[in-house]
Amino acid sequence: MTTDTNAAPPAGSPSRSPSRAPSRRRVLAGAAGAGLAVAAGVQQGARAADLPPLGTYDVVVIGSGAAGMTAALTAAGQGLSCVVLEKAPTFGGSAARSGAGIWIPNNPVLLAAGVPDTPAKAAAYLSAVVGPDVPADRQRAFLAHGPATLSYVMAHSPLRFRWMEGYSDYYPELPGGLPNGRSIEPDQLDGRILGPELARLNPPYMDVPAGMVVFSADYKWVTLAAVNAKGAAVAAQCLARGTAAALRGEKPLTMGQSLAAGLRAGLRSAGVPVWLNTPLTDLHVENGTVTGAVVTRDGAPGLVRARRGVIVGSGGFEHNAAMRERFQRRPIGTDWTVGAKENTGDGILAGERLGAALGLMDDAWWGPAIPVPGQPYFCLAERTLPGGLLVDGTGRRFVNEAAPYSDVVHTMYDAPEAIPSWLITDQNYRNRYLFKDVLPTLSLPAAWYDSGAAHKAWSLDALAASIGVPAASLRTTVDRFNSQARRGEDPDFHRGDSAYDHYYTDPSVLPNPCLAPLWLPPYHAFRIVPGDLGTKGGLVTDARARVLREDGSVIPGLHAAGNASAAVMGHSYAGAGSTIGPAMTFGYIAARDIAGVL
Repeated sequence: MTTDTNAAPPAGSPSRSPSRAPSRRRVLAGAAGAGLAVAAGVQQGARAADLPPLGTYDVVVIGSGAAGMTAALTAAGQGLSCVVLEKAPTFGGSAARSGAGIWIPNNPVLLAAGVPDTPAKAAAYLSAVVGPDVPADRQRAFLAHGPATLSYVMAHSPLRFRWMEGYSDYYPELPGGLPNGRSIEPDQLDGRILGPELARLNPPYMDVPAGMVVFSADYKWVTLAAVNAKGAAVAAQCLARGTAAALRGEKPLTMGQSLAAGLRAGLRSAGVPVWLNTPLTDLHVENGTVTGAVVTRDGAPGLVRARRGVIVGSGGFEHNAAMRERFQRRPIGTDWTVGAKENTGDGILAGERLGAALGLMDDAWWGPAIPVPGQPYFCLAERTLPGGLLVDGTGRRFVNEAAPYSDVVHTMYDAPEAIPSWLITDQNYRNRYLFKDVLPTLSLPAAWYDSGAAHKAWSLDALAASIGVPAASLRTTVDRFNSQARRGEDPDFHRGDSAYDHYYTDPSVLPNPCLAPLWLPPYHAFRIVPGDLGTKGGLVTDARARVLREDGSVIPGLHAAGNASAAVMGHSYAGAGSTIGPAMTFGYIAARDIAGVL
């Protein structure tokens, strides 16, 4: 049975940085706001029963990202009727926009590929990364149910997955860390399986080059295609895949597009409706139990009832300026995130109105970003490739540029003058490497320079003047960096010491592929701000994905997963896919808990 998106409803969260305590002003403001919100929620709840009924299901899922669709797919597999309510006019959320790395240790794809993972290694590693920020039983639940989640998704959808060989865990030197990585990604999927529904898939954050089929694991090599034989071969392979798909008449999807489309195809096969343009207004409570969702559908309010429970998978609050101001450190805003624009914390606020505890609200899935016009660019390979360095407002280095992206932004916030920072490169770097989607040697868009995101000058002194840092300091910094790079060492910040540092590097550069001197003018500077893939704070949940109050008691009928919940990763980031892997797993856990089969 297939279900059209708009069909009428049937009857019936280590960085070694500690969490920052909010100021007294913010605490008082937050408490006052929460009190008003609770009052508003009670009033709305009193009226909700009088709203037009939109249907009754066993399980109501809020959000059609990786967490929500996995939860709905799991609920349907347990024989429960289910509906997915999505605020956006598209499905897939931030997952559809992403590279769709998935970090789930000991999963069947990894084991089939011969990855030497074990439950003991995974437990030791996750504990070392996360530390005391996340209860041990939640960590155990993620590790215990993650492999079953992936097996279930493969059994109930067309999705298949590939190991991202070589994409190291982010702290591979910690106990249980794997230098060759645990991350996987979706395999190629033919979008035709969705028929007209494909048009409602949320677009990717960055388009794949026309005519090519590119996996996340390919980008490392495509970036080097101009200077590396394997890079050129991988680029040719991407083109060959695209050509073959075109000859077969396919609409090839990879990365987040494949993940979201595959989950949606599974829901269609299971007969689970996905209602787009249906934002959550509030949660409905009867006799202390969450029994439904108040939504807006076709421009009018209505009530969708849940017999067994509601699962909130509505994403984070990255596009809610008031929430970011309330919970996070300045400077902060909504202009530097690449999360789905509909992520404004609706599910988190609805839970807070019911007295739910919130956790990790000060944090996000951070990463250095370049605020180019249109949307920010989440900067991965560019800050790691040899021939570039990051400086703060004083013109000095302050961080290992190749460190995990969340750590770099935590360091930016801790440093006195590191927001904005500047990525400094030379023309040799620009001649060798892809930058965003600009091929080597080609000019960067004029709009980048006009906006102040990029600067170019024929001397370091002139570049310093352009970006407003002390010229002598910048010259001294670059001279020291160059001297050390020629020796292949970085005693100041240890760039290249970790296996992770070597992922986005150039193997042809010796003695350290992470480091190369800057010597060829013109010199370039790129403005770096604290971007993110989404926020990682939200509703506090237990090992069964049940939402908890401040006193640790359970709010009956309410579960949460994904970025609407406080992340199982705490203030850190175990490896590529630490967002999506736990999101899917706790969506699976929530549905099975509701079904009584956990």
